[in-house]
Amino acid sequence: MKYEIKPGANLREADLLGADLKGADLKGAKLYLANLRGANLEEANLRGAYLNGADLYRANLKGADLEEANLFFANLLGANLNKAILNGADLSKANLYRADLEDIVYDDLTQCSKGSILDNYIKEKESIKV
Repeated sequence: MKYEIKPGANLREADLLGADLKGADLKGAKLYLANLRGANLEEANLRGAYLNGADLYRANLKGADLEEANLFFANLLGANLNKAILNGADLSKANLYRADLEDIVYDDLTQCSKGSILDNYIKEKESIKV
């Protein structure tokens, strides 16, 4: 059976453990505290999505569009963010330990906690550009 999730859907605290959402349009979805452990969100549209406190442990977010998404306190431990678009996203207090940040896209509006893994990654990339 195939399910359709519409943009802006309210999936607060949803259990999407291991869900295959590759290429899904989840723009503006409310995924507060959702269980997305091991979910495949490759190339998914998560623009403006609310992922506050969501559990994305080992989730595949390769090439996902997370522009202006809210990932405050999200668990991204071991997540694949390779080539993910993080322009204007809020990753403050997010757990990015062992996350793959290779080739992420970010801008001056991307937010993260000072001294966090993402903050150090951005600083390292900026120092290489100089």
